[in-house]
Amino acid sequence: MCKDNSGKYWVFSTGVGIEIRTSTDRVAFTKVGVVWPNGASWTDQYTGTSNGALWAPDCTYMNGQFYLYYAASSFGSQNSAIFFAKSSTGLPGSWTHEGLVTSTSSSNNYNAIDPNLVIDNGKWYLALGSFWTGIKLMNLSSSTGKPSSSSVTSLAQRTANSGAIEASSVYKSGSFYYLFTSWDNCCRGTSSTYNIRVGRSSSVTSPYVDQSGVALTSGGGTLVLGTHDSIVGPGGQDIFTDSDGPILVYHYYTSAGSFLGINRLDFSSGWPAVV
Repeated sequence: MCKDNSGKYWVFSTGVGIEIRTSTDRVAFTKVGVVWPNGASWTDQYTGTSNGALWAPDCTYMNGQFYLYYAASSFGSQNSAIFFAKSSTGLPGSWTHEGLVTSTSSSNNYNAIDPNLVIDNGKWYLALGSFWTGIKLMNLSSSTGKPSSSSVTSLAQRTANSGAIEASSVYKSGSFYYLFTSWDNCCRGTSSTYNIRVGRSSSVTSPYVDQSGVALTSGGGTLVLGTHDSIVGPGGQDIFTDSDGPILVYHYYTSAGSFLGINRLDFSSGWPAVV
């Protein structure tokens, strides 16, 4: 989720063409169309089909411009890519395709999906990754939005055969950087086991540890939000700052279907708590 200078909220979600929804109150959202109404043929070699669904869009609004990173892949595959787009209005059909950011194949030990743009003191980074060896961080050029070097830093990883880690989101509060990730199984309706975990670091580039001091690269991760009451499998999270403080945005399931969740976060203890 991102918020433009008029106060409007924008949510971009997985789907054919990347779905766009807007809201004026952060409660009621209206679908206004898709980013690519004429398709995104440059992604076909990664989705394996013509005009396939595009995944995990990550939006940032700054200096009167929308920046969107998104992934193309298919389930269980490392034949994956992340692309970059820009728009001055955010509206369907207004987006310019800025090209390929990074890609992976079976020769890589990580997977190029689930992008998250991180900007720290004017420096741009891209957090990414799903399954395999976990979450990575790349240096980006702020002028091109693409990698400025070939180096890749490891931020987090599950221990062998312990389950999935993906959907990274980095947020700074106070003197700490917080790395949020989603663990376990997404997208299985009320059988989903997704849950949101976190670690923190004094540097954006790591090392991140959980509340017990376990390194995230060694399987650490403090639970932020999991299945509770009628809410099943919360995850795919993003965090942004609004007028009332840090906001956690995620998706979840109930017996009635899939929904968007929005909660405030309280960092007063030094660790995020859902409000």
